[in-house]
Amino acid sequence: MDPATIVVRGDSVLIRQFEVAAVDGPDRGARVVSQSDELSIGTAEGNDLRLTDPAVSRHHCALRAGERGLHLVDLGSRNGTFLGDVGVFACLVRSGGRVRVGKSTLAVRVLDGEIEQPIAVSDRLGPILGGSVAMRRLYPLIEQFGQSPATVLVHGETGTGKELIAEAIHRASDRRDGPFVIVDCSALAHDLAESELFGHERGSYTGAHTSRVGAFESATGGTVFLDEIGELSPVLQPLLLRVLEGRTIRRIGSNRQHPVDVRVIAASHRDLRSEVNEKRFRADLFYRLNVLRIAVPALRERAGDVELLARHFWRMFRPDSELPLSLLPALAGRSWPGNVRELRNAIERSAHLTAGTDGSLVAPDPLSYQKAKELATAAWERAWIDQLLGASGGNLSLAARTARMGRSHLRMLARRHGLVTRTDGADLAEEPE
Repeated sequence: MDPATIVVRGDSVLIRQFEVAAVDGPDRGARVVSQSDELSIGTAEGNDLRLTDPAVSRHHCALRAGERGLHLVDLGSRNGTFLGDVGVFACLVRSGGRVRVGKSTLAVRVLDGEIEQPIAVSDRLGPILGGSVAMRRLYPLIEQFGQSPATVLVHGETGTGKELIAEAIHRASDRRDGPFVIVDCSALAHDLAESELFGHERGSYTGAHTSRVGAFESATGGTVFLDEIGELSPVLQPLLLRVLEGRTIRRIGSNRQHPVDVRVIAASHRDLRSEVNEKRFRADLFYRLNVLRIAVPALRERAGDVELLARHFWRMFRPDSELPLSLLPALAGRSWPGNVRELRNAIERSAHLTAGTDGSLVAPDPLSYQKAKELATAAWERAWIDQLLGASGGNLSLAARTARMGRSHLRMLARRHGLVTRTDGADLAEEPE
């Protein structure tokens, strides 16, 4: 395996550059060199390597530099991504490897050039806590993005702390004294969603007894944070696009456009590029949101942060004592598909346990039947998918055939349990030598 493509040196991280060249297919001769830790491939504007191959999806796949080498990730493409003859959705690629997308073959090569990025010395930034390299790389980026008026898209799995990232960007901006208005797009009631965002006039619909100011007007002079933007109704997507383009809103029941002075930060646990491929999210809206992008690492990618966070949460719930050392092995051995939120809940439960006569921790009253069943089912499902993917070497198509289920359904389950970007050896499909 190639050496790490991300190396820490002093107060900087060095990212090895790599190139992707089309060696066969309609775009033969096309070549691009990475300018960051990620290089995207597809037919849509905005991709680093833009192909014309009609069998390639808008956002087909991406290569990301990591501590173990180059990671290849399929972005929910229509025809799949192949390393050699093996269909993959997440794997490592050697320098010199051949990736097949549509009717095109791409050669991947790690170069000698390096990109240097600063990393923070501190293990925290405002309300964000994390001493791992993966997190300390984000802190300078957050402060840099805070100084820009551009729209930011924050991507990360559920429970990784996307709202804290958005709030930190707001605090680092010249809008810090203005409001920080949060809109959970996944919780917007269908009939009231437009009013929640843009407001309404009195009498505009049944029950509208008074005029109402929406989130965008409420955030004037500050920031509006659109959480889980991938869940936004297709009906509202063109309305939001119009706001981002014109910086004006129109209340329901009014013909007048109200100017709004807001900074927009959006977040999603879904990769919106996959949603664009599936036509569940407008491409033009994605481009408007994806001006600046922050990828928040999963907890399993944050070496050393589990103990740091566990001690922090324990002090929140049990300020009179220290985290029991006996809990650390169990905490370190888990993959935490629910990320920081799951860890926080686990520590809160442990902190409310009572001490037994031998000093061990004793669980409180048992869970309800329904809750216990849900937890047991989820644990079994994750373990089964983990074993299935491991037995198939990370080949999603082979795993789906073995399980006698649809490939897309298996991918959805794997994503739900945080197994799509898993990086342990059993999940890596590499091209045979």
